[in-house]
Amino acid sequence: MKITLKDLSYTYKGENGDSLAIANLSLNIKDGEMLGLLGPSGCGKTTLLNLISGLLSPDSGKICFGEDDVASLPPEKRGIGYVFQNHALYPHMSVYDNIKYPLLALKDKNLNKEEMDQRIKEIASLVQVDALLNKKPNELSGGEMQRVAIARALVKKPHILLLDEPLSSLDAYLRKQTAKEIRRIQKETKITTIFVTHDQREAMDISDEVAIMNGGALVQIGKPSEVMAKPASDFVRKFLLVDN
Repeated sequence: MKITLKDLSYTYKGENGDSLAIANLSLNIKDGEMLGLLGPSGCGKTTLLNLISGLLSPDSGKICFGEDDVASLPPEKRGIGYVFQNHALYPHMSVYDNIKYPLLALKDKNLNKEEMDQRIKEIASLVQVDALLNKKPNELSGGEMQRVAIARALVKKPHILLLDEPLSSLDAYLRKQTAKEIRRIQKETKITTIFVTHDQREAMDISDEVAIMNGGALVQIGKPSEVMAKPASDFVRKFLLVDN
């Protein structure tokens, strides 16, 4: 699913004044592409994901999936899978039931028990947690919990996958391994994916394109090799630790 953002703006309203979080941002993401979204803390990355998902409504601008403007649609109507930083697994449920939970909300799909079971097992196999279906989250490693969270996001067969710093709680080795797994899953499913991370190298290694934000604005987008070779500004050069 192609994503087109046009002149998107969003302001947080607060008791101590308003804060512009997204400033007139336009961005095109190709169908089936993995976009790495980079930038310093507070630059607007998570706000942008929340606008795309429908958790926030823009002050102005368009959010198009394919040719359809979805800015007025509620989150459940947008066909999005969202993986949060903290996994958000239900501790009292098995892995199987955690993955199953989103399907229970798909009342209009009329999935019967056998169809649900088949879909859960297919997704579990895809993300390689099929041997963990009877376990509880407290029996899993950090990497396993993250794969379960991805399975839960994919089981609804969304058009778009949003990943908000999904690896931040993992150690360096697990980060690298799980990042490779995310890329493998994304390539197999061919789902349009936005991957938010603070780790420049991580984004460069697994993304088709990277977009760099600062102060709520998009400051550069391109293939990882192009962005590294030709930073658009001193900010980008310093952020990416480029010497040239």
